[in-house]
Amino acid sequence: MSSGDSECLAEEVLRVARDLIRIDTTNGNETEAAAYLRDYLREAGLDAELVARDPARANLVVRWPGAGDASSLAYLGHLDVVPADARDWTHPPFEAVVEDGWLFGRGAVDMKNEVAARCVAVAELARSGFRPAGDLWLLMVADEEDGAADVGMRWLLEARPDIRPDLAINEGGGHRLPLADGRVVSLLSVGEKGTQPVRVSAVGEAGHASTPTIGDNAVVHLGEVLRRIGRGLPVGDGSPWLDETLAALVDGSSGGSDLAAATAAATALHPSFAHELPPLAGTTMAPTMLGGSSARNVMPARAWVELDCRILPGATPDEVLAAVREVLGVDLRYELELPEAMVPGSASPTDGPLPAAVAAVLSDLDPGLEVVPILCTGYTDSSFLRFAGGTAAYGFSPFRSTPAEVLDAGYHNADERVHVDDLALSVAFHVELARRLLG
Repeated sequence: MSSGDSECLAEEVLRVARDLIRIDTTNGNETEAAAYLRDYLREAGLDAELVARDPARANLVVRWPGAGDASSLAYLGHLDVVPADARDWTHPPFEAVVEDGWLFGRGAVDMKNEVAARCVAVAELARSGFRPAGDLWLLMVADEEDGAADVGMRWLLEARPDIRPDLAINEGGGHRLPLADGRVVSLLSVGEKGTQPVRVSAVGEAGHASTPTIGDNAVVHLGEVLRRIGRGLPVGDGSPWLDETLAALVDGSSGGSDLAAATAAATALHPSFAHELPPLAGTTMAPTMLGGSSARNVMPARAWVELDCRILPGATPDEVLAAVREVLGVDLRYELELPEAMVPGSASPTDGPLPAAVAAVLSDLDPGLEVVPILCTGYTDSSFLRFAGGTAAYGFSPFRSTPAEVLDAGYHNADERVHVDDLALSVAFHVELARRLLG
């Protein structure tokens, strides 16, 4: 790709990203953004369509048929964004202001930057005369941030059983981390934890609040429950996913005290690992919702807390309940309930063709950069693809000019921003990734 072509693509992807940010898709109105991308991609000769359960919340689907027998590849993204309160922003969140090389706006990081880069990359491939040897899909969906409307990826895969790519790349990785030992690494998300909420009800005896020594106020016992839960970090011996990450960072771990030492050594390499690695040892159980008496003058017989438990791939509800019981011990009176069904975690192989291709492309774009696999503590639409058709799905888009701390601070926060150079870098990455996997 010549420097002139690169400059034109940099201008193009910035324009597309700004246009997308200016379309307010706050948990809705995705159709306007999907229609914009449909028209843009059709100009490049691609067959783009809108697929919708709700006319206001369409998904964009592009299938570029392959000319050979290579594996199929999907580039994913979501079009919705979370709310933004303009009073907290330096620049209005839906004006897509560019200042000093930074693109500000809701969705600049999560994830209209990646949506724009992937669409521009595929458009450029089509204009260049590239012929993919396997199907190349673009799937830009609605309703990822909330999911309650069920009009996005889960529904789309049910409505369109033909959408079953072998490989996929989505959000969830690409942070560039300079380590204390001089290495520079970038994280490749190989999967996501799932969720299994648990309600813990501390049990006491009801009584009149004017005589607090009569009865047995469950709120007091709930306080002890909360003390034992603490911040909700896992109790366990680690996981294969944590071991793989630690092996790449500090040359291995085998659980127990070695696991603790390896985690501490990795945490010393970069501050972000203090938050990202410990949750991968097992089930987290963050207390987020509380309830007690329905009347101020009544000491309740039960007071409850709901735990947002994030679980490893393969975990079962019984295992989650056992983990909560282990933390609480046997000397408290409490009851456990599962207020919602489990959303399982899922993961893809760390040594498959897509991780290898990511590493190879990065070796050209950013020599010396090491790719480190990691399990995402959150949740993305990639899981729906894994469960529907066994897709090997990963999260990655490269960042070189946007520091990790700026990216992390931008998710769902005010002054979300990305450096414009990273938009162009992402286009180049996705063009070369498709050429390597489908060429």
